[in-house]
Amino acid sequence: MQTGARLTIDLGALAANYTDLARRAAPAQCAAVVKANAYGTGLEQAAPALAGAGCKTFFVATPGEAVRLRRLLPSAMIYVLDGLLPGAAKDYAAHDLRPVLGNRQEIGEWSKFCAATGSPPKAALHIDTGMNRLGLEEGQVRELAARPGLLAPVRVSLVMSHLACADDPGDHKNADQLAAFNTLCALLPTAPASLANSAGIFLGNAYHFDLVRPGIALYGGEAVSGAPNPMRPVVSIEAQIAQIRDVKPGESIGYGAAYRCKAPSRIATLPVGYADGILRRAGEAGAHVCISGHPAPFVGRVSMDLITIDVTGIPEALAHRGAWVELVGKHNSVDDLARHAGTIGYEILTSLGNRYARVYVSGTS
Repeated sequence: MQTGARLTIDLGALAANYTDLARRAAPAQCAAVVKANAYGTGLEQAAPALAGAGCKTFFVATPGEAVRLRRLLPSAMIYVLDGLLPGAAKDYAAHDLRPVLGNRQEIGEWSKFCAATGSPPKAALHIDTGMNRLGLEEGQVRELAARPGLLAPVRVSLVMSHLACADDPGDHKNADQLAAFNTLCALLPTAPASLANSAGIFLGNAYHFDLVRPGIALYGGEAVSGAPNPMRPVVSIEAQIAQIRDVKPGESIGYGAAYRCKAPSRIATLPVGYADGILRRAGEAGAHVCISGHPAPFVGRVSMDLITIDVTGIPEALAHRGAWVELVGKHNSVDDLARHAGTIGYEILTSLGNRYARVYVSGTS
């Protein structure tokens, strides 16, 4: 009654994807990345489903996400990828959160805190092997190796890095990063190692180490570019047709009169738009929806709350006010929609707004 659009999340498919990835990575442990509200699917629902599938280790981006996750999973191992916020060490410890330390300042602050407590909490070390974002540079790793006292108070539970180009298996940077990671890990205290994200899992055993950290693949997204996606779809998006009108040749549709009909057309309006994560550019690049398996292209610009589609060739018995239209689902994956919008599935999922009627199911579609 409150919205004409619904977002269905298949928690059974989510759990099945975790099981699949864990099998591919074995004997390495499989963690789960649940940052950004579990990639838009809902942390409160997704995290327990993943835990039920056997996941014990989770990665989030921010301390706020970590505290929210801790309330859901009291016994989970939780790593905070964005590292240690200044002056917040005691708060991480209070919630049993493990910062991923990526620079000398963070290590110094955490080390000082650990030295002052009788039971120092654990943390991860992040090595930068070529992303040039977060992480210890090679010189900083070598300094830590030369001055072991800097890390002495720290209980290192994981050493990790992040692959830049794993979605392209043929990119030489994958092998370069693997070699750098092996070299630099050998200089640090012995601890479990982690390099592979979703795409890294598909690069093979050499990249798995002790722990893999899938994200997008868990949620059914495409991890490897140009290859068949073996993951089960988790998210579907549907909207009800709000109105249909007949439009004459030469008449325009939507803002900016960006589209003009070339022939007599039936135009349907859907109550969903870029405020709901259907990106504006999708309307300019050939995106389409499906009505009972029939494709219907976007026409005109995507606006904040509305999309217009051409249903001229679809039987009126199928395309009518109140009929449900698939934007993402078995005929149109989240990555298909993303390609039309000139982006990636990650952005679509994490942009999903809060106006949908969210429906959680436990099937494995």
